[in-house]
Amino acid sequence: MKLALCMSLPTPMIRLSLLFFWLCLAYNIRTQGTQVVPRDLALITGDIIDLGYARYSGNRSFPNTIAFLGIPYAEPPVGDLRFRSPRPLNTSRISEQFRGHNIDASEYPDFCVQGTTGGGDAGGAGSEDCLKVNIYVPANTNRNSQLPVLVYIHGGGYVYGNPRNWPFDHWVHQSPNIVVVSVYYRLDSFGFLAVPDFNDASIGDFNVGFRDQVQALTWVQQHISAFGGDPTRVTINGESAGGSSVELHLVAHEHSGLFSGAIAQSVYRTPLPEPAQQVPLFEFFSAAAGCSSGTVAQRVTCLRHASVSALSRAQDASGTSAFTGGFKSFHPVLDGKLLTEHPTKSILSGRFARVPLIVGATSNESLSGGTIENGLKAFFPLLTEEDVQEFLDVYPSSTFTSESQREQVITGESQLICAREILGNAFAARTKAWTYRYNQRNPTSSSLAVGHAAENWMMFQGSNTGFNGSVTFTPMAPAEVSFAEELIAYWLSFVRSGDPNKYKLARSPTWPRYTAPRRQRIVLQQDPNNSTAASGSFIEQEPEDEGRRCQFVASKVDRQQN
Repeated sequence: MKLALCMSLPTPMIRLSLLFFWLCLAYNIRTQGTQVVPRDLALITGDIIDLGYARYSGNRSFPNTIAFLGIPYAEPPVGDLRFRSPRPLNTSRISEQFRGHNIDASEYPDFCVQGTTGGGDAGGAGSEDCLKVNIYVPANTNRNSQLPVLVYIHGGGYVYGNPRNWPFDHWVHQSPNIVVVSVYYRLDSFGFLAVPDFNDASIGDFNVGFRDQVQALTWVQQHISAFGGDPTRVTINGESAGGSSVELHLVAHEHSGLFSGAIAQSVYRTPLPEPAQQVPLFEFFSAAAGCSSGTVAQRVTCLRHASVSALSRAQDASGTSAFTGGFKSFHPVLDGKLLTEHPTKSILSGRFARVPLIVGATSNESLSGGTIENGLKAFFPLLTEEDVQEFLDVYPSSTFTSESQREQVITGESQLICAREILGNAFAARTKAWTYRYNQRNPTSSSLAVGHAAENWMMFQGSNTGFNGSVTFTPMAPAEVSFAEELIAYWLSFVRSGDPNKYKLARSPTWPRYTAPRRQRIVLQQDPNNSTAASGSFIEQEPEDEGRRCQFVASKVDRQQN
């Protein structure tokens, strides 16, 4: 109801008309202190945002930046909701619980229950009540701002990861014309327990951690305008398992219009098994958690009543030699609904969302160690001896300087790197694509290689992930800060315009679109002379040998299941 409509109604009695006037006025405005603010603007005033059902008080992290941390986007997935798809947030419950009082959103929330990183640590830290987002906005935005939105999905192998480790305050501070949303989603067994009986939704649901991401994107569509964001201009971005998640969103059977652009960094090309292939893992896990008897439905009920500690110990044990099955991890599966075929098949067949794309990898990606055969078969359990021999033939020793380099390239291209060529070629043919090779090592690493996730250190203020959701931030030198600003400018130019060049820094080279005839990409690296005024990035041609090898990798989709 509009105020003008209220004023135009018949008023036979003056007192009644005045009462009606003030009721209408109260309907259309809200009061913060002595300031009257139109509800349709939803102005962020005093670092407080009013979503209608709740008011959240954020944190002024820079003079031009506000962080609203731990905003819930779904009901807590606890009790009977464990192992089930996320339920939309009950806004009436929130409103009733807080009764108009401001809710503190100035501190990072509890992260989702972590699995082990594989470095000798025990998982289990965190909370199940974790379906929340962190939102970083420029100060003094309102609904009319209609700023482009970046939604970030963190990595960690679908097993661990804490969004606090990858903050975005400085991104908004550098470019106060975007809104950033960072998503918490369920991990490890809490997010990806699977058994064929989940086809009966009364027992459980597949891929609930991925469905958390879908629900977060849905919440963004409903509420981001209150933060000054434009729901029609949402770019999804992620690294490693986050990059894998981006790829899955590109091919999933989810509602259209949840996003309009995508950035996939170091796509984690982990297998998506059939639910039946996860049965040995389910049997081991449920027994290790103390739920070994009865039907599957009874064991799942038992698991719903088990403690977080019991489930954490059981999921950690599944990755050790105690479990001899081939599929040792809780990852997304082909559920026949959201995900109906392996992503590479969908990409090669053109069955994906037609949005602009940035995709790339670091120079020396690899998640394996040891022999080539062990590295390949541990990551891709369906590979046979004949498959491994084909890899050895396609990657002959004569083309590498050492066997360790050969092992790194063979495993790294299948696990991560070849997503750049597979996605780049498909998107270039149907929409717009830009590809990159990140070539700046993490200076705190003991290795001289530009390894997996090296760009996270640069993009997120010297961030290194530790055990159980912890993080260490290392001070950055001026040349590193300068390079980080260059990277952020490319990323946010793409978010703002669908092109990494429109708002790039003046010192940065023009990043050419990836096309089938030219196959050019940018090499992102710091100025070798450590200058803060010059860029070290340059353009290179995609090596023909790499392109041919990635075509071979793509042909192994049925064995690699990715």
